[in-house]
Amino acid sequence: MVEKIRKRTPRNPSATRAVILEAARTILAEEGIEGLSVSAVAYAAGVNRGTAYLYFENREKLVAQTIASVSEILLNSVYGDGAELAGTNVTEIDQVTLTETLSSFAMANPDLCRVWLLQVLASPNPYDDPFWRKYMTYLQRFAETDLAEPDVDAEVLSVIVLAGTFLWPIWAHAGTLDTAGRKQAASRFSRELMRLSLHGSMVADKFPAIPKRLVAI
Repeated sequence: MVEKIRKRTPRNPSATRAVILEAARTILAEEGIEGLSVSAVAYAAGVNRGTAYLYFENREKLVAQTIASVSEILLNSVYGDGAELAGTNVTEIDQVTLTETLSSFAMANPDLCRVWLLQVLASPNPYDDPFWRKYMTYLQRFAETDLAEPDVDAEVLSVIVLAGTFLWPIWAHAGTLDTAGRKQAASRFSRELMRLSLHGSMVADKFPAIPKRLVAI
């Protein structure tokens, strides 16, 4: 399995690290946390073990930074490369597009999302994770506006939404679907999640355009 991702590595420190992390994410998706080791990742990346240890001195750091790289990819895919949620007004966030983007990413990367979710939920401090922190911050700020129903628990809502979004592809067998099938499955989930939100945490009257958009999803 690892032979398929073995490649010639560039002679550039940052590029070499990126290739090693790419190999680590592939192994993570295929074999889970148990399959990650510096030796296995070095072989898959096409570098010797000594080189790999220069970047990741032990397995614990390799695992932590591999999960962090998944979080960074997730963050950039959902919010846009370099986006800073702290400076974004929640009224400027397109709820439907955000939900669709998150669902589509999960359908395209079901194994990585599943592993990321389990690792973050098991973490003693999930707020150390960049994507969790950004998503949770957004929902907390949303809950404090008049767009949200009173007394929304943003932390609980974050877990419910992300757990559902990242576990749905496993249930839907995303790995066996073609592109059209994954798109349809992502749309099904987005539509239902938005319907639940519109009649749960969101003040429906504040979002009059969403019902029409749900029909089109």
